Amino acid sequence: MSKRGLFITVEGGEGVGKSTNIAVVEDWLRGQGIGYQLTREPGGTPLAEQLRGLLLEQREESMAPMTELLLMFAARAQHIQQVIEPALATGHWVVCDRFTDATYAYQGGGRDLPRDWISSLESLVQGALRPDLTLLLDAPVEVGLSRAGQRGALDRFEQEQRGFFERVRACYLERAQEEPERFKVVDTDRPLEAIAGEIREVLAALGGQG
Repeated sequence: MSKRGLFITVEGGEGVGKSTNIAVVEDWLRGQGIGYQLTREPGGTPLAEQLRGLLLEQREESMAPMTELLLMFAARAQHIQQVIEPALATGHWVVCDRFTDATYAYQGGGRDLPRDWISSLESLVQGALRPDLTLLLDAPVEVGLSRAGQRGALDRFEQEQRGFFERVRACYLERAQEEPERFKVVDTDRPLEAIAGEIREVLAALGGQG
């Protein structure tokens, strides 16, 4: 039976450099000869990607925060069953662009939904599944929004007010303080090579534990 793979999540607000730094993670895994599955949330399966479209697209009807929360976990339930758990079971590492910490940050922090609602859904949908490592890419909100604004059309979340993103960032950092053994906070408001070097060091330490 294959040794179970490790589950890495990459978190952060808008414009913190997730795509760039996920590429660093992928490059390190390939260099180590580690098989991996790259995926994202919301999304990761055809059905979950359709739910992602519902969550991100602008529409005339506003979406209730509770609807948003339930759609996030509906997509997550499908993603875990179809992609994440099967990959981990075969010994592949899973690298996921956002996961449940994003729900705490965006729907809990940003939308001000009760944390215990999210925790209940987390237990229901995930069971014992939790990331082995969470890379929290962090930058001041004004830096991230400036970067995000250069990428083109903004989705429904990216059009929120600055206060929303300040709450998201604060919630992410609070979660990192609560679980220092799982989180590694990476300052992305500095040169790319310094960021990449730190990420490679974190991954090497994790691989040594595995």
